[in-house]
Amino acid sequence: MMEGSDQEDNSSIESTAANGYFIVAYGLGIFLLNNFIAFLSPLEDPNDVGGQRDDGLSLPSTAKEGKEYRPFARRLPEFKFWLACSRGVITSIMMTFFSVFDVPVFWPILLMYFGVLFFMTMKRQIAHMYKHKYVPISFGKHKYKDAGRETGEFGGGMAGSIGTAPQYGAGGAVSRRR
Repeated sequence: MMEGSDQEDNSSIESTAANGYFIVAYGLGIFLLNNFIAFLSPLEDPNDVGGQRDDGLSLPSTAKEGKEYRPFARRLPEFKFWLACSRGVITSIMMTFFSVFDVPVFWPILLMYFGVLFFMTMKRQIAHMYKHKYVPISFGKHKYKDAGRETGEFGGGMAGSIGTAPQYGAGGAVSRRR
């Protein structure tokens, strides 16, 4: 009898987790996609001709402006992005407690539509990034080929200086051989 009750408990958990609330999941996906696009977008769109601002936060439009360093100003800052995404997930979880949001819908159509919407939107965003030559994601500091290696006339440091390199004896005192 114990095995039958365990099996019934497992099947009810699986059916609750796998069925329903597709509209809530779809709405959450669209909300997260919208936040992600705002996170990747610059504060000021270079295509916006009417909204020219002179506060220095725009993307470079000439070769001279492109050579000077300007940090990437996002339309949606990182903290607000994570805050909005967290609120969206918590709200969608709260919506699953009410049966009014469990609308019967054919979920493969929603999944297919979301996939098409995602790929079309990301294609447009990546084309915009490529056109205006900005990368909103940094991968840390740039590492150079000979970083940490001194290449000078003497090989760097005290290695090639006059005399011999200091040798440390007992007690840490420097002793020179002659």
